[in-house]
Amino acid sequence: MADEPAADAALRPLAPGRLIRLGGPALSVDVAPEAGGRIAQIHYQGVPWLVGHDETPAAIGWGCYPMLPWAGRIRDGRFRFDGRNHRLPSNLGAHAIHGVGFVLPWHVRRQSMAAIELVLPLPEDERWPFGGVATQRIAISRHGLRLHLSVEAGPQPMPLPVIGWHPWFRKPDALDFAPDACFPRDSAGIAIPPPGAVPCGPWDDCFLNHRPVLLHRRQQTLRLRSSCTHWVVFDEPAHATCVEPQTAPPDAFNLYPDRRLAPGATISAGFRLRWSCAPAAR
Repeated sequence: MADEPAADAALRPLAPGRLIRLGGPALSVDVAPEAGGRIAQIHYQGVPWLVGHDETPAAIGWGCYPMLPWAGRIRDGRFRFDGRNHRLPSNLGAHAIHGVGFVLPWHVRRQSMAAIELVLPLPEDERWPFGGVATQRIAISRHGLRLHLSVEAGPQPMPLPVIGWHPWFRKPDALDFAPDACFPRDSAGIAIPPPGAVPCGPWDDCFLNHRPVLLHRRQQTLRLRSSCTHWVVFDEPAHATCVEPQTAPPDAFNLYPDRRLAPGATISAGFRLRWSCAPAAR
């Protein structure tokens, strides 16, 4: 990994750093503020649910991290906004993927045993020339998590951010997912409109979805719900399945170039995770 070229910076190892634990005996969450503000691990009734850093150390490949101010790939890192051409650094092959938040250290604004709030001032340089502030909240109950993400524009407008979450779930025994439609992919593997028929899996695709998603693993069921209507599902790996709610499809800055966030305005999204156990066999 150390010899990866700059264009593959997302594959470089990212250590968890200090961990902050939330929760109690039934459900616990380890948060890694310095490692992109991600959730490093989730345990429910002693069962770990996420791929950990010790298994896949690449920044892009472990835990559950926030994607912002864009999610998925921006084609060749290029887009146009307000009459100007912009070029973001490529961090996975030719493309710019998953924003900047997943590799930067977040500041802990406040925390308790049941919740934490993290803040990230966004860059104003070649990584993201528009500035702004990102905030995320993680709140835990006995059997569930509530996640909230937002981006607030600073004194200048910006392309409407695409925000969401990228959880690397350990491979489930079964996935219940019934989306409404699927964006086809072009020769570069990037989603393009219009969405149409849902293909057979395995998937590395963006879907329109309004229903809860269920993952079943080791006699437990995880129910996922989100305010987001776009979901990327990546279940090709043998060790993991990613179920990623986000506010728009990949490459949205190019697909919808007129969408913008006005100075001082905010875009936000929510994601709920709730666990349950199967009844004991009699």
